[in-house]
Amino acid sequence: MPTVFSGESRIRTNIPSLNAYNSLISTNNDIALRQLRLSTGKRINSASDDVAGYITSRSLTARNESLTTALNSVGEAKNVTALTQDALDNINGLLTKIKESASTASNGALGTDEKVALAKSAYRYSEQIQFVVNSTVFGGKQLIDGSFSGNWTVGYNSSNGLLTLEIDLQNNSTAAAKFNLDSAFNLGATSTSNFAGVTGLSLSSLNSVSSTSLGIFSATAISTTLTSLASAIQNVSKVASYVGGIENRLGSQEDLLRSQITNYKAAISRIEDADIATEQLQLVKAQFLQQSSLISLAQANQNPQSFLQLFS
Repeated sequence: MPTVFSGESRIRTNIPSLNAYNSLISTNNDIALRQLRLSTGKRINSASDDVAGYITSRSLTARNESLTTALNSVGEAKNVTALTQDALDNINGLLTKIKESASTASNGALGTDEKVALAKSAYRYSEQIQFVVNSTVFGGKQLIDGSFSGNWTVGYNSSNGLLTLEIDLQNNSTAAAKFNLDSAFNLGATSTSNFAGVTGLSLSSLNSVSSTSLGIFSATAISTTLTSLASAIQNVSKVASYVGGIENRLGSQEDLLRSQITNYKAAISRIEDADIATEQLQLVKAQFLQQSSLISLAQANQNPQSFLQLFS
C-alpha cells in the first residue's frame, strides 16, 4: 500500500507524484480486469484469477461433458427399446390374427377348402412376422432374431469407472430363459420347430396344410396348435414387458442425468461466472478512482514548481 511522503523541499524525487502514478496504474489494472469480466461474463478467465476455483471448475466441466455423453448413450438405448417394442407389438398382433384363423378353423362346420384357405392366409401373416424380424435393425444389428446384445454407458462413478446397462435378447440369454424365449423369431429356417420359445411350434407348418392333409389344422391337432399359439403370444408379451421395463429404467436415468447436468452447470456458473451487477459497480468505482488519481498526479507534478520561487 502507498505510504505518504511529502518530499519536504526535495525536487529530484517527487514521491507524491510516484504514489499517485502507482495508484493510477493499480486503478487502470482494476478497470481492465472488470472490463474483461464484463465482456466475457466470466470471473475466472485464467488460472491466475482463482487457482483453486480454476481446478474445481475444470474438473466439474470435464465430468459434465462425460454426463452429456452418457445422456446421448441413454437416448440411443431408448431408440433400441422403442424399436424392439414396436416390432414385438406388431408381431403380437400378427400372432393374434394367426390364432384367430386357427380358432375359426376349429369350427366343425367349415369344410376342408375353407380350412386350407385359412391356413394359407395365416402363413402370409407368418411371412410378415419374418419380414418384421429382418427389418428391425439398429446400428447394423438385428434386434429380435435372437442374436442381439448391447451395453450402453449410462453414467460414471467417482473414479470415472463406467456404469453400463445391458440389453440382452440373445438365444439362451438370462432374459430369454426367463421369458422362455429359447429361440426368438427364427423363421428364416422355416423348418424350425421352436417358435417364440414354444417347443414343437413351427409356423412353416401352416403352408403345409392341404386338402389331403390338414396337419396342424386337423381335428386332432388343432387344440395343440391353439395352445401353442397362445403360449407364443404370451412369450412375446413377456419379452415386450422385459424391454418395456428397461425403457422405464432408461427414462429414469435420463431424468437423473438431465438433473445432474443442470446442477453441475449451476456449480460451474457459481465458481466461474462473473456477477455482472457487482462487476459493474466495481468498474464505476475504479473509474472514479482513475479520475481522482489523474487529478492527484497532475497536482503532485506541480508541487516542485513552488520551490522555484526561492530562486527569484
